[in-house]
Amino acid sequence: MSKFLIVGLGNIGDEYANTRHNIGFEVLDYLAKENDLKFKSDRLADVAEFKYKGKQLVLIKPSTYMNLSGKALNYWMQTEKIAIENVLVIVDELALPFGKIRIGPKGSDGGHNGLKNIQETLNTNQYPRLRFGISNEFNKGNQVNYVLGKWSDDEKKTLHNRVKIASDAIKSFAFIGLARCMNEFNNK
Repeated sequence: MSKFLIVGLGNIGDEYANTRHNIGFEVLDYLAKENDLKFKSDRLADVAEFKYKGKQLVLIKPSTYMNLSGKALNYWMQTEKIAIENVLVIVDELALPFGKIRIGPKGSDGGHNGLKNIQETLNTNQYPRLRFGISNEFNKGNQVNYVLGKWSDDEKKTLHNRVKIASDAIKSFAFIGLARCMNEFNNK
């Protein structure tokens, strides 16, 4: 049975809950709830697993804080013996409009500290990721407050629907593969 490691990036702690930077956690929480799963605290991450159409999905929410996400990803890749092409990282993306999803096989860290640490830890930027648009509607010098800020009321109206689409994309990635998943979800 093929195994997949799905890594939702975020920061642990109540002060980070429901913030733009924690969209990776939010998407995995949705996927877990949809499949009646409970996350368990384990080494470097909260972990949940389920089978989907003959594929094993291991969901992790690193407990290392964003800047050390690579440590948790690498540990679980090794522990579960999952190849890098079967890893999918869910991350917030300033360069995309709110709720837009972009799935790709590789890319730069774009200044994102979580991706930067993963790239340094794995020594490559060649790993699949799902970028979830949080837009860049902030004043100059206000990026940190924006990224770590809570969703606006307008964003909350459609957030659930966009998170569901991201959740569907994760299952699609495992079942039909990266290329077909990109074709299906990159214009939704």
